[in-house]
Amino acid sequence: METKPEEISSSKMFGGYNKRYKHFSPTLGCSMTFHIYFPPPPSSSHKFPVLYWLSGLTCTDENFIIKSGAQRTASSEGVALITLDTSPRGLNVEGEADSWDFGVGAGFYLNATQEKWKNWRMYDYVVKEVPKLLSENFPQLDISRASIFGHSMGGHGALTIYLKNLDKYKSVSAFAPIVNPINCAWGQKALTNYLGGNKADWEEYDATCLISKFRDVSATILIDQGEDDKFLHELLPHKFEEACKNANVPLLLRLQPGYDHSYYFIATFIDDHISHHAQALSLSKI
Repeated sequence: METKPEEISSSKMFGGYNKRYKHFSPTLGCSMTFHIYFPPPPSSSHKFPVLYWLSGLTCTDENFIIKSGAQRTASSEGVALITLDTSPRGLNVEGEADSWDFGVGAGFYLNATQEKWKNWRMYDYVVKEVPKLLSENFPQLDISRASIFGHSMGGHGALTIYLKNLDKYKSVSAFAPIVNPINCAWGQKALTNYLGGNKADWEEYDATCLISKFRDVSATILIDQGEDDKFLHELLPHKFEEACKNANVPLLLRLQPGYDHSYYFIATFIDDHISHHAQALSLSKI
């Protein structure tokens, strides 16, 4: 199987390029696709900092690249965008596509421990495999300067991965993240099936629980949440806000009146998030 990424599409945008790649993932045991947006380089030797995007339930690596409009500010700020898929695909595990909120398209950015779902190791894929793949194949990327953000399930992934890897990421932000999955239906379904019934194991993938363990957060966490989000009862932003306050972790939680859970909401505030990360990534050069 070819682990080296193969370019399968390329489109120019804001002076840079959206490029899609396919590769075999040893971590997940299947072929995966991902996108990179390369800004226009100021010189042939220039290396871009990277900003990883993690998508929500049912998404692929394409949704964000097509819908968010993030490339405009990524181009002007000189930040490469890395957009990943949300689960393994093509493994034909019984029941993997029976529901939209579990299995294919719903990897929850964890390492499953239950035998049936043993290939669902999106945490290791994001944290370990992809950065190594990028550093070995794309010399124009500076993997040592990295930040991470995401939406909904991907916001959950970004926050938990950041908190457990403060040495790897300069900053984090999220749109409408699932911040307390042990206390919502989406999370309980996924955590039970992927990890089993021990709730102590669940807490390792719950941002609200992790805040009290990983307090050494210096960069402000940015979260935007639409007040008209029909999934607000699943997202529980105030639980995370309270945990951050108790742990003295800097959080900017912006409740946006009238906005829902969609990419219209994301596109409205995406420039703020890109700028948030660009500042943290540029400070890391000093």
